[in-house]
Amino acid sequence: MELKNMLVGQSGGPTAVINSSLCGVVTEAGQHPEKIGKCYGMVNGIEGFLKGRFLDFEEALPGDERKGLLTTPGAYLGSCRYKLPEDLDNPVYRELFEKFEELGIGYFLYIGGNDSMDTVSKLSRYGRKTGSSVVVLGEPKTIDNDLVHTDHTPGFGSAARYVASTVREIVLDAGVYDTRSVTIVEIMGRHAGWLTAASVLARKCRGDNPLLVYLPEVPFDQEAFLRKVEECFAVNNTVVVCVSEGIRDKDGVFVCEYDSDAGLDSFGHKMLAGCGKYLERLVRARLGVKARSVELNVSQRCSASMLSAADQQEAFMAGRYGVQAALGGETGKMISFVRKSDAPYSLACGLEDVDDICNKEKTVPLTWITGDGTDLGEEFLTYAKPLIKGNVQIPEDEDGLPLFVCRK
Repeated sequence: MELKNMLVGQSGGPTAVINSSLCGVVTEAGQHPEKIGKCYGMVNGIEGFLKGRFLDFEEALPGDERKGLLTTPGAYLGSCRYKLPEDLDNPVYRELFEKFEELGIGYFLYIGGNDSMDTVSKLSRYGRKTGSSVVVLGEPKTIDNDLVHTDHTPGFGSAARYVASTVREIVLDAGVYDTRSVTIVEIMGRHAGWLTAASVLARKCRGDNPLLVYLPEVPFDQEAFLRKVEECFAVNNTVVVCVSEGIRDKDGVFVCEYDSDAGLDSFGHKMLAGCGKYLERLVRARLGVKARSVELNVSQRCSASMLSAADQQEAFMAGRYGVQAALGGETGKMISFVRKSDAPYSLACGLEDVDDICNKEKTVPLTWITGDGTDLGEEFLTYAKPLIKGNVQIPEDEDGLPLFVCRK
């Protein structure tokens, strides 16, 4: 029987564990030499592949070298933000499947978030339409944790751990002076506030900072915000406020747009940044107290320093499960996480129809949001705590700096 080759790609924003999923795919593919020939990697996703860019893992990361993927953040293969046309008759689909055929590809796994699952959906539908035997599966990835039909996504646990740890450090730094001050921490999250919600994990006692947390799920009212800050001064002279970059008012206007026009990315999404700076100036002008803002920016998604062992292990597990599902003939699906128990925490992999996932967003349940929209309840803590557990030893180079693998 002629062996079929496997192709894997990465797309969208990187995470601390997207390469752990990649490692899982490549490792599991190597366990089935009787079914899988070569394992190729797309360089810069679909966009790079269309330009003829790919690599052979046996040459790029032979033997034990690929283990370095487990502790390397970013996207080893490179990423892209390429949107396939809605019209399945567009010539690009025929071109892609011709390239699959040239490489002898029988299995294609794409690691990414919502827009990447849209790509998986379109390719699998084109395959069904043309009678192609190529299996197409989606491997979940996103720090935003906004994919539906999965308990959570690889990447969220490590990002949540980074947010909670960094906010804890900011809280300690902000509290050294006994004078009234407000620190605004802006955290990633366009429409879903999962990552900003993780900031409550920084609290160590009752009445601890962050005292206020604002998610996109609840309309933001700046006058109510100012009143809340004033009330917090009765509890603590130092007030730390964590906000999602995508907070917006009751009319749907992003707070960051109060100050300036937001640009658009290649998918037509508004590029959000600056709500923290706006709120800093608002507090200073209206309340007359010391105010500053901190934007966590890309470090919250790419840092390996706070890598969650649970997140790493689950990402690797998802990669392996994807290969097993592909060999079982599954196509047009996304690997999902199914939580079996909270105490003790238990998880299993499953499969969900990707057509029911792409272009949808999972938001933080409103029943989990408390304090008139400024806090999170116990449900979120129960949900999030297992995902940030466990330390990972990062290999070091001769200078004591993290040793990461990189594509040559």
